[in-house]
Amino acid sequence: MASITIHEKRFSVYLSDEVLQKRIRELAAAINADYAGKKVYFLAILNGSFMFAADFFKYLTIDSEICFIKLVSYKGLKSSGEVTTAIGLEEDLHGKNVVILEDIIDTGKTLHYFLPQLLHQQPSSLKIVALLHKQEMTKYEVPIDYTGFVIPNKFVVGYGLDYDGLGRNYKDIYQLADEE
Repeated sequence: MASITIHEKRFSVYLSDEVLQKRIRELAAAINADYAGKKVYFLAILNGSFMFAADFFKYLTIDSEICFIKLVSYKGLKSSGEVTTAIGLEEDLHGKNVVILEDIIDTGKTLHYFLPQLLHQQPSSLKIVALLHKQEMTKYEVPIDYTGFVIPNKFVVGYGLDYDGLGRNYKDIYQLADEE
């Protein structure tokens, strides 16, 4: 599918499923190597990371658990500037190896808001895996330890990412067509 239409806006393929899966296998292999012999507790940020987290987990060979939390900061095509916790973390992270799975980091505000809450629980280690990073948009520095793709400031949908609730179900990642 070369293009899709969501809310009367046209999007074209940006990253194919094949390209995504190859890079996710590489990210999982790096985590498997870095945490060999250790147990890891993964925190996947909803809603966008659900497909990434599911595929990522298929390639893990280490002992691991996963928890999904929901942090909300987007309305329409832009960040709202506000971060709200819609589903919180109930697990005690003290002394655990924690890895955050995030679909996309642009301004960094969501994780900038959330990281102090996690660090307060004194995990043994805390790392971040971001499938996508809009590096030129970063306003709040967050330590991204594993990056799938650095992308330009283009609005993207698919593979868990949405535009006002629609588009998460596509296996490829699409960009807004007038931004090509």
